[in-house]
Amino acid sequence: MRLLEKQKARWYYGVSEKQFRRAYDKATRMQGVSGENLLRQMELRMDNVVYRMGFSSSRPQSRQLVVHGHFLLNGRKHNIPSAILKPGDVVSVREKSRNLEPIVGAVENVVAVPAWLEADHDNFTGRLLHTPERDEIDTPVEEALIIEFYSR
Repeated sequence: MRLLEKQKARWYYGVSEKQFRRAYDKATRMQGVSGENLLRQMELRMDNVVYRMGFSSSRPQSRQLVVHGHFLLNGRKHNIPSAILKPGDVVSVREKSRNLEPIVGAVENVVAVPAWLEADHDNFTGRLLHTPERDEIDTPVEEALIIEFYSR
């Protein structure tokens, strides 16, 4: 049961075992509840923030768009999908990339942006307002089971 929950979370965020384990190790060293810290770490990744802002239609697509250098982080070209963003960071689509079919299609079909993010789809920019609390994260996983799996 614990293994399945961990695998579900890994699949949900599209990360490898090594990346997920590293996020767990960092989360356990942070103050607060380890499970919530782990989910926060995963939510604050560059590829996930791009997806949550509505600049891509899926997490794998957002990862590929970030790797290919279609986004700016605080005005500088950024191509590392695992980078952890901080409150106040500004993510924007590069000028050359604003007419790409995947980005335009995703922006047209945006349903909602989480409260901890701010997105301006007309200007292709977004900002991380604050780190998300557990009730703001809609990931369907039991983080306590993941912590139990790794702590055995």
